[in-house]
Amino acid sequence: MESNKMDKTRLEAFSDGVIAIILTIMVLELKVPHESDATALWKLMPVFLDYTLSFLVVAIMWVNHHHFMRAFRVVTTNLLWLNINLLFWMSLIPFATAWMGVHPDASLPVAVYGLDLTLCSIAFWLLRWELLRQTKDTDMYGYHHRVQLKNSLSLLGYAASVGLAFFSIEISYAIFVIIPIAYFLPERKLTE
Repeated sequence: MESNKMDKTRLEAFSDGVIAIILTIMVLELKVPHESDATALWKLMPVFLDYTLSFLVVAIMWVNHHHFMRAFRVVTTNLLWLNINLLFWMSLIPFATAWMGVHPDASLPVAVYGLDLTLCSIAFWLLRWELLRQTKDTDMYGYHHRVQLKNSLSLLGYAASVGLAFFSIEISYAIFVIIPIAYFLPERKLTE
């Protein structure tokens, strides 16, 4: 049991480090304007708003990942690879954010951002299935199964944002804002 606790601590520490790097890369994408007037700052507003959205998305993922990892009974090789899968897709968020921030009215960058969030959702969904596989408690299994339904709906929303970006960028942006709101608070049942 002590070995598994150490494995979980190492897994969380590694994940925390990768996520911290992701957030650092995103802030480094914010370029200081060459001019010192309000107009120059205003021109950066799309980049700043996309950065703020992505910072919030990554922060919510981190908080929920933190609580989520504590629910696993055993750190398995499957769990390690599924976690690496999530971190890989999260590591692309700075690129997608920067591209969308520079081209906020262009369909393809918005679609790529939506695709990356879709792939992050799939990764969380797969992690949840690994958790369901490990869960022996009937009540917890029911809880995680219900949360998996919410994960599935989010995944579908993000997937829809990809195609919708070519018809209505505003709807895609609305999806990008609405879905994180559903995950803003950590899943309390996981820490009990």
